[in-house]
Amino acid sequence: MFARAMVSAHHPILAQIVPIRRCNLACTYCNEFDAYSQPVSLAEMRKRLDRLADLGTTIITISGGEPMLHPDLDEMIQHIRRRGVLATLITNGYLLTAERIHKLNRAGLDYLQISVDNVVPDETSKKSLKVLERKLELLAEHAEFAVTVNSVLGSPVRHPQDARTIALRARSLGLTSTVGILHDGGGQLQPLAPEHLVIYRDLLQPGQKIFSFAQYDRFQENISQGLPNQWHCRAGGRFLYICEDGLVHYCSQQRGRPGVPLEQYTRMDLEREAAFEKPCAPYCTVSCVHQTAMLDAFRENPKQVLLEMIAARHERDPRYRPPALLHALTWLFLDGPAKRVLGKAALRLLRARS
Repeated sequence: MFARAMVSAHHPILAQIVPIRRCNLACTYCNEFDAYSQPVSLAEMRKRLDRLADLGTTIITISGGEPMLHPDLDEMIQHIRRRGVLATLITNGYLLTAERIHKLNRAGLDYLQISVDNVVPDETSKKSLKVLERKLELLAEHAEFAVTVNSVLGSPVRHPQDARTIALRARSLGLTSTVGILHDGGGQLQPLAPEHLVIYRDLLQPGQKIFSFAQYDRFQENISQGLPNQWHCRAGGRFLYICEDGLVHYCSQQRGRPGVPLEQYTRMDLEREAAFEKPCAPYCTVSCVHQTAMLDAFRENPKQVLLEMIAARHERDPRYRPPALLHALTWLFLDGPAKRVLGKAALRLLRARS
């Protein structure tokens, strides 16, 4: 994925697309669902997926609502993979069974994210470990795709220690775990209370790979303390959010901007919106947009980003030693005659690891 994202500066790295707004749950903090919408037709979804592929999109994430309510989900995943794009899925997990997981395997799914909000369901969220633990066990046993279990911290969370319990259970099953910070209705910052902040820092994993998005957590570290981030948001260009009506938005929390039909969206639109300064950026908590910005920051100033990554690692784990991949990247960005030879070798290594 890393190597694909570096191909150019003017294609979407990640696009989230909504095939159905309806959800089988009603989490009180969520503003991305309803209880009545009908699924977008498969024919229309294929047109939208083709348009994203034609724009050069690296990854397409199917979200919702609850995308597993769509009767043609597997066909959409297959279509994404036929177009040479990585296919990922965000789900609440309620509809997962062993048979359903095998169907996702056959469809060619690359990655799945499931959020578990608490240990015992409450009025805020029914996405609890009590309900979903068996689903996680099924994923660990049957999934041929990568799985991340995301726990959350923030003001709506009554029992912050639940995030630690969820993360430890996910890791015990061999699944990747991350922790997110809940945003307000506009995707903006809600700083963590002290007890939440302690758990957040405790859950950061010093053993993660150097280019794990969870590892590059400068954004969330600032957010957790109520501090703004100085960064350039490239939503509308490098990140796209496609709603059920087929309109392009900056993200799930900034719907209506730019609000252009995907079928009319051009490379000129990608470049214009990527360059536009978004006033919501300093206090944004939408991590998937931050992740695309990380890749562009590396593309534009690789030495500085590598130094920041290494410094963050050493701060968390003084025994840390950079891996061979990092040495390859150092070679790639050398100045002088060695760059051509060593750069080619580094790129081959990156492609092998991506």
